[in-house]
Amino acid sequence: MNRAVLGATLANQRMNQTTSKKEAPHLLHALHSAASVIHTPLQASLSLGFEKDGVTTRLTERNHYGPLLVQKPFYPEGKEVCHVVIVHPPGGVAGGDELSISARVGASASAQITTPGASKWYKANGHVSHQQISIDVQAGGVLEWVPQETIFYDNADVIVDHRVNLEKDAVYIGCEILCFGRTAYGESFNNGQIRQRTRILRDGKMIWLEQIRLQGGSSAMKDSLALSGKTVCATLILTGKTLPQPLIDLARAETENISKGIGQIGISQFKSIVVIRYLGNSSEVARHVMLCAWSLFRPEILGRAAIVPRMWNT
Repeated sequence: MNRAVLGATLANQRMNQTTSKKEAPHLLHALHSAASVIHTPLQASLSLGFEKDGVTTRLTERNHYGPLLVQKPFYPEGKEVCHVVIVHPPGGVAGGDELSISARVGASASAQITTPGASKWYKANGHVSHQQISIDVQAGGVLEWVPQETIFYDNADVIVDHRVNLEKDAVYIGCEILCFGRTAYGESFNNGQIRQRTRILRDGKMIWLEQIRLQGGSSAMKDSLALSGKTVCATLILTGKTLPQPLIDLARAETENISKGIGQIGISQFKSIVVIRYLGNSSEVARHVMLCAWSLFRPEILGRAAIVPRMWNT
């Protein structure tokens, strides 16, 4: 038990024995307030390694510290692709928590990483939360990083750094769906701060760099160059191959049909990087848009049919 909670519990027991009914509520409130200011940040790390063994990709490294781990690997599309689910038992990230995730994919190995549900970043309470993601994919390897939604509660203060190193013809596919405030509960992201940086390097050279810094309630939340007053933004990045224009045109038509003009969608190709964006107010629509684009582009890039991650259907 946390020392502050234990101390409050013992003091509460003594209080019940020695104070009057009239005094007890005031003392109890003071004790709970004193306990709540005690903050013990959580630190957790997870290191994963994947290697090709014949035709099978195996999870060969699985080291963790703290409440961050993976379930048993599974193979819903055959032995070539190893699927794992990252589990964070606390269910959310509190102010001051620090998470570190690293994944290494060996030559010609293929892996997909997802999460069992939405990630939640709680109110900061004066503490900054951090998450560092480091991905290394060797020649001919493939890593698909497809976590479910990320929800930033009002007053969250978060720094996320996402770095990807690719060798030669290695492939990285990454998806992020960001939700600002719990709109289902009438909450907006009026206070707090989100700082996120994504870097992708190939053979040591930067091929993609994106940084955002959003202040809750700021003009950027409504500016047309940022969120345009929307509460959900999603990005799908695919590297490794230049896609034919007819396929991109098809993806634009189908994703626009999903959003039905409610959200904004953009698909751009920069040499060997394709970026799909969604901006709107529905995480469900964002999910369908991302899955639609991924299902069209994955067979072209990886030569494999698109199988929706099992966790996304639960």
